[in-house]
Amino acid sequence: MQNPTAAMLVIGDEILSGRTRDSNMHHLANELTKHGIDLKEARMVSDEAEAITSAVKALAASYDHVFTSGGIGPTHDDITAECIAAAFDTPIGVRDDARAILQAHYDRSGQELNEARLRMARIPDGAALIDNPISAAPGFTLENVHVMAGVPTIFQTMVASILPTLTGGAPLLSQSLRVERGEGDIAAPLTALAEAYPDLSFGSYPFSQNGIYGTNIVIRGQDGVQLDQAMTALSEAMNT
Repeated sequence: MQNPTAAMLVIGDEILSGRTRDSNMHHLANELTKHGIDLKEARMVSDEAEAITSAVKALAASYDHVFTSGGIGPTHDDITAECIAAAFDTPIGVRDDARAILQAHYDRSGQELNEARLRMARIPDGAALIDNPISAAPGFTLENVHVMAGVPTIFQTMVASILPTLTGGAPLLSQSLRVERGEGDIAAPLTALAEAYPDLSFGSYPFSQNGIYGTNIVIRGQDGVQLDQAMTALSEAMNT
């Protein structure tokens, strides 16, 4: 059986401007791989309602899961929650359970739950909350879209909260071989191996290091025995 599929939507002008480097996709890809969910696509969009809404609609219709990061904070440009609601034609408002979580958090810290902070309690109708043990403001899941914060530490805790609730498949295994030969030299035997093992994925990644040119070859698949056989065949082919 095929693994469930997923896409990621990274939201934020600060990412597209180069001011902030995104690390959330790398983390999510690693965690989904271990859980047996295949990340098939990643997109980045600006803080524009139409861009976010249209991307959510397209991705939600194409994959089993969509994970978003960014745009659920207290400022005027945090519009992700409204866009998710619009994508599913669902009402949105301050929800009592989300408000209670925030109220308890700010009471403990001696801060006021003001109007700006209350924006983080806006949740679309029918959504399930995603726990945020760091800053309390919850993410949420609406249908197959999981909406999370952009701050990496918070994003990572939200991923840890949501993943155990999702059905995964077989984890993707991988093995690699470093070859000090160019891709042009290894293309033919690598193609032959890819044809001999159609259930595995073969990737070649060239490098240049200290004057040495070569290729890292990575084989990926769900069958450990077949992966071992392919790696043995690869080693033999590269040594001939």
